[in-house]
Amino acid sequence: MAPEKNGSGAGAGAGTSREEAPAKAPGKDPKKKEEKKDEDLSEEDLALKQQLELYVERVQDPDPGLQKVALESMRQEIRTSTSSMTSVPKPLKFLRPHYGTLKAYFETMKDSDLKRYLADILSVLALTMSAEGERESLKYRLLGSEGDIGSWGHEYVRNLAGEIAQEYTKRQSEEAPINDLMELVQQIVAFHMKHNAEPEAVDLLMEVEDLDMLMKHVDSANFKRTCLYLTSAARYLPGPDDMLVLDIAYLIYLKFKEYANALQIALFLDNMQYVKQVFTSCSDLLRKRQFCYILARHGITFELDEEMVPDDDEREALQEIVNNTKLSEGYLTLARDIEVMEPKSPEDIYKAHLLDGRASASASVDSARQNLAATFVNAFVNAGFGQDKLMTAQLDSSSSGSSANWLFKNKEHGKTSAAASLGMILLWDVDSGLSQLDKYFHSNDNHVIAGALLGVGIVNCNIKNECDPALALLGDYIDKEDASIRIGGIMGLGLAYAGSQNEQIRAKLSPILNDAKAPLDVLAFTAISLGLIYVGSCNEEVAQSIIFTLMDRSESELGEPLARLLPLGLGLLYLGKQENVEVTAEVAKTFNEKIRKHCDMTLLSCAYAGTGNVLKVQNLLGHCAQHLEKGETHQAPAVLGIAMVAMAEELGLEMAIRSLEHLLQYGEQNIRRAVPLALGLLCIANPKVNVMDTLSRLSHDTDSEVAMAAVISLGLIGSGTNNARIAGMLRNLSSYYYKDASLLFCVRIAQGLVHLGKGLLTLNPYHSERFLLSPTALAGIITMLHACLDMKAIILGKYHYVLYFLVLAMQPRMLLTVDENLKPLSVPVRVGQAVDVVGQAGRPKTITGFQTHSTPVLLAAGDRAELATEKYIPLSPILEGFVILKENPDYREDN
Repeated sequence: MAPEKNGSGAGAGAGTSREEAPAKAPGKDPKKKEEKKDEDLSEEDLALKQQLELYVERVQDPDPGLQKVALESMRQEIRTSTSSMTSVPKPLKFLRPHYGTLKAYFETMKDSDLKRYLADILSVLALTMSAEGERESLKYRLLGSEGDIGSWGHEYVRNLAGEIAQEYTKRQSEEAPINDLMELVQQIVAFHMKHNAEPEAVDLLMEVEDLDMLMKHVDSANFKRTCLYLTSAARYLPGPDDMLVLDIAYLIYLKFKEYANALQIALFLDNMQYVKQVFTSCSDLLRKRQFCYILARHGITFELDEEMVPDDDEREALQEIVNNTKLSEGYLTLARDIEVMEPKSPEDIYKAHLLDGRASASASVDSARQNLAATFVNAFVNAGFGQDKLMTAQLDSSSSGSSANWLFKNKEHGKTSAAASLGMILLWDVDSGLSQLDKYFHSNDNHVIAGALLGVGIVNCNIKNECDPALALLGDYIDKEDASIRIGGIMGLGLAYAGSQNEQIRAKLSPILNDAKAPLDVLAFTAISLGLIYVGSCNEEVAQSIIFTLMDRSESELGEPLARLLPLGLGLLYLGKQENVEVTAEVAKTFNEKIRKHCDMTLLSCAYAGTGNVLKVQNLLGHCAQHLEKGETHQAPAVLGIAMVAMAEELGLEMAIRSLEHLLQYGEQNIRRAVPLALGLLCIANPKVNVMDTLSRLSHDTDSEVAMAAVISLGLIGSGTNNARIAGMLRNLSSYYYKDASLLFCVRIAQGLVHLGKGLLTLNPYHSERFLLSPTALAGIITMLHACLDMKAIILGKYHYVLYFLVLAMQPRMLLTVDENLKPLSVPVRVGQAVDVVGQAGRPKTITGFQTHSTPVLLAAGDRAELATEKYIPLSPILEGFVILKENPDYREDN
């Protein structure tokens, strides 16, 4: 808007501004002032001013011929004038004193073409003259002629758009007709779309609630920028508007055959009909293969049918990709390329030789707790490599039976985690995983069998298989007498079939929940497994079963730490499903007061996880602000909930980190214990320096629970990054806590996480440039964090294997390019920090500070890759995971 806005121009002729006064009040002083002012003007300006004053008089002339000429000339002057950023165009400035006069005259004119002509000019003058909120520019525009709106310039069009938005709101409340407004909107949108101002067009259409109009105006030149703006804006809109905006973006992408982008949006909306539509609209087999890779990375279970892929053999090949059977192969290709196949032992990770004497001496002591820690470190570091130095090393004749030896260096329930760690080392490699785990099934130690069952689940995690080996192996064990075997089988099924909504398994697991004799730990793991299998499905039958269990159990049982996993299982059913949780939340208000509030917080935080809903964050913060008696447990899940909801976009994430800082200062002890875990979730696999420092400070806290949570969170934020600074911190902590077995255990776990998969894996549930959130991955992380809310009872007790829930979120952080036959293909790519280019003009660079590597490459948090060659065309708009490259037919090699 022009800066010289004047509030006094509203009443006709009631002008009191400095320049208007002289025209009305004859007298000595004003005359002198005016002469002086005229002298300041250059000759050109003076001539222009007199000219315009003459036109104003002529317009009021009774002869229509003269009027027409005067209006034409005035219009010409206004249109041809230019203005700088800071000043009003000259003609507008000189016509300001006469705005009131012209307005008054306009009211007296008869209806004619000339009157409409004058209305046009008044509409433009109102740009700088009309009082705030009068919307005169719009009023005269609607009275004026139907001329081309853009010819008055860009600033005028923007001002009109603003006034239309206000007028629309007013008319909606009065229920007045809006047809004339919509015609104007049509013109403005067309103007904006032609002149590279897509965001302004979208904003106007959002204001007048008619985004469908966009479809008419997008063309092949501007649809990408329009859709980029739509998808970015959706994060900040309240529901259900956000879904409408994404729907339009989806339709635009389909219209221009950008199917891969359309698929991303379909997955974001969690709309399987849309996913189907993408497959049926696209006829190119190669692109369908790329869609399958995207689906596999997102981790959803999806069955292709005749309609989507008519040819049987092709469909089978594509289904294999969706089932993720290629993941292990691709991951090992990456490992060989980066030359990290050599197995690592826990000692290589601890690097005890870098520490002073006392701590390194204690590292060699053989205690069950230390061996258990080494088991986990070994499993995390060698995850998916198929070989290590503890569990699989017995293949050498020299060190015969070392696997069995290591297994029995663990006490009772420690053997469960040790046997299961073999599944982790053979992650995603179903065939060899099952054959190597087979020997443990013949053991006569129940803990070992339980570990083998869990190992089977881990190997099958994120991999689907036609013949369901996990169900065949584990199905018989879940009704055994021994509780540990049952838990192994149940948790194994939860990991192997997460997100599959498999009815067979529900039929097997639901009866356990209704069994009054079943021990609490079996129930808790059953609820979690059902929650994982039906994650985000809002399945009522599963919800019923868990609710009955929560109602039937005695008060003493509901007070146990493990009982808190029951509401979590219920929450996972509604993960990210927003208001669908409300009925269940109402039922939860009838529970025993021991667990009622805890259940309420858990349900709320799961239902709005990853939505960025500001109101829900405020609600959760409100619960955290209360100072309660010692026994309350519901505030901890509320703190985690803040992180779960706010992790959706960068801005909310930064704000949540600041809010958590305040909770640390003013919150009670039970809140402080959860804050480090919430920070760990917000920055998972993304070591931000400020969060790292906070956690480092908390890792020396006087309350050991806070310290443990902070140590585990250091592992989470550094997971799979090999971050040297965190690794150094953890080494120092290991010498600082060398006498405290439980804290040392946590330090070891964190060390294992930082070197997850030797730095090739990530735990980040977000992928595709932080656009999509994988529900199973988030569910795994949340389950593990909820277990960490009571470290002593669960992780340091006999349920340490809940750490294996993290396997659901483990994914290679790679970009692997493959050719049309899906064989790895090495091409140069630029990898750099991603830059947000929404709404910028032209074709800005999308990455900064890049380096050029040849694929396969690793992508850190916030990195983006782009091809550094024109020889190939990528079939996915986002270079992450498996990307198929097609040869560019127009490419010519320069000699």
